[in-house]
Amino acid sequence: MSLAIRLATTFVAVFVAANILPSSFRYDTLVNLAMFAAALAILNTIVKPLIVLLTCPIQVLTLGLAVFLVNALLFLVAANIVPGISVNDFGAAFFASLVVTIVSWVTSAVIRD
Repeated sequence: MSLAIRLATTFVAVFVAANILPSSFRYDTLVNLAMFAAALAILNTIVKPLIVLLTCPIQVLTLGLAVFLVNALLFLVAANIVPGISVNDFGAAFFASLVVTIVSWVTSAVIRD
């Protein structure tokens, strides 16, 4: 996927997550949400492969389910980087990252290169 499509997909997924979990994941403006989507996309592109590689033994032991914890951790990091984004706790980040993963997957399946 091109970078613009990937960022738009991440933005839509984050917007859906914020509307599904309004008490756990809040944003001030759409600009803050767009900056959060960009930060999350950058973290997922650069940092996530390194973390998954470093946690490879744990990934094997949990049959790959530990990647959901990595997603939640990166979601929390992106929320702490971008002003105007509020995530209550790790559980909220976990469920919000699950929503983002599912929406991104569905959107990527519908929109192909």
